[in-house]
Amino acid sequence: ELQQQKLQEELENIKSTPEPNMKVMTEWLQDGSLQKRNIDDDKGGTMRLGSYECLLSNGSLARKIYKSRKIFERHRHRYEVNIKYRQVLEGSGLYFSGLSPDGILPEIVEYANHPWFVGVQFHPELKSRPFKPHPLFISFIKAASNHSKF
Repeated sequence: ELQQQKLQEELENIKSTPEPNMKVMTEWLQDGSLQKRNIDDDKGGTMRLGSYECLLSNGSLARKIYKSRKIFERHRHRYEVNIKYRQVLEGSGLYFSGLSPDGILPEIVEYANHPWFVGVQFHPELKSRPFKPHPLFISFIKAASNHSKF
């Protein structure tokens, strides 16, 4: 949800978006089969649940954190970012550093000029464990410690 909130804030600051930039999913692939729902249908089964592939951009902080081009992360949400606002958002300084393999679903955004800003569409806490924290959490704590005034 952090990614959605940040993108919503950016678009409100830009004020050049006449229509919603977040939307309820009406189509998705499940087990290789296209599922469809009308916006007015019962919302049962319209959440994106489970593990999905994400491709990370070269040179991104996400790529450095994960040390991999391809990752799989767990999702549990109903809303997606409207990819047609990518150019507007990237013009404001955000960088889409992780996308679904088809390039349609933004998974990770960053600010290149920020010490550590990574917004994700997935839930890293679902893969984190007490003695094996998620790589994003480790990286965030290290960055906070490095920038601490104490």
